[in-house]
Amino acid sequence: MRILITGGAGFIGSHLCDRLLADGHTVIAMDNLITGNTDNIAHLAGNRHFSFIFHDVTNYIYVEGPLDAVLHFASPASPVDYLNYPIQTLKVGALGTHKALGLAKAKAARFLLASTSEVYGDPLVHPQTEDYWGNVNPIGPRGVYDEAKRFAEAMTLAYQRTHGLETRIVRIFNTYGPRMRINDGRVVPNFIYQALHSQPLTVYGEGSQTRSFCYVSDLVEGVVRLLHSEEREPVNIGNPAEMTILQFAETINRLTANPAGMVRQPLPVDDPQQRRPDISKAQRVLGGWAPVTPLEQGLASTVADFRRRLGLD
Repeated sequence: MRILITGGAGFIGSHLCDRLLADGHTVIAMDNLITGNTDNIAHLAGNRHFSFIFHDVTNYIYVEGPLDAVLHFASPASPVDYLNYPIQTLKVGALGTHKALGLAKAKAARFLLASTSEVYGDPLVHPQTEDYWGNVNPIGPRGVYDEAKRFAEAMTLAYQRTHGLETRIVRIFNTYGPRMRINDGRVVPNFIYQALHSQPLTVYGEGSQTRSFCYVSDLVEGVVRLLHSEEREPVNIGNPAEMTILQFAETINRLTANPAGMVRQPLPVDDPQQRRPDISKAQRVLGGWAPVTPLEQGLASTVADFRRRLGLD
């Protein structure tokens, strides 16, 4: 297959490039580098089956030649990013999705949208199933990301119903691994950075809010299976093993031998209190898919990657 990945120089996008190339496909990565980084794909330079296009997908997308699939992963994806780039976040979810869908339609390509667990907002249903409509504050500071992704899902299904486009939607839950941006503001890079510098870990509120963490290779496996599946409705991909932020902080401090402990800060506005996917649908429609990487194994790889990039080896 010949596949375009928007956001291909990002954290997840670059791992998708690696996996799809390893599967024998030709991959085009497209990114405007607002939050992506060419360091993530530098190892692919010289691979004749890989190319990179610097482009903002909110503008008309031109790709020469045929395409078999368009994977739309372009978007700021952390609270720091979408608070710094609120309008760009809305535009890539709306205009960018529209342009990427138009390209897929023109090329008669399958389209896969990277959506997010944030479409569920601060959920009143736990764990979150795909038929839950969510509890989102559309005018809160996080609304620019939540509503951009909700709109992107609606646009994707509209193209499926109106034009008969082959579409897939993955709702991604907290994912971690090598190549995460060190300063992206999410809990995994924040904690690892602080721990490696022997700083106390910043825990918001009482630390009783829960998250579930999926290692990036497990997520990519689920995305690839979804791309090749016949499932047209959204599918949760994430790890159902739930833990509190306090427990997660304790795990990071133990793995990094950080003696500095923790410090408390007020809880951010609209910060979800619970986040855990129900993956029964993924297991049913994606050949029994489930995450297989133990948390401490995945964290060890991630910590090692951060040490190298921070020059702490």
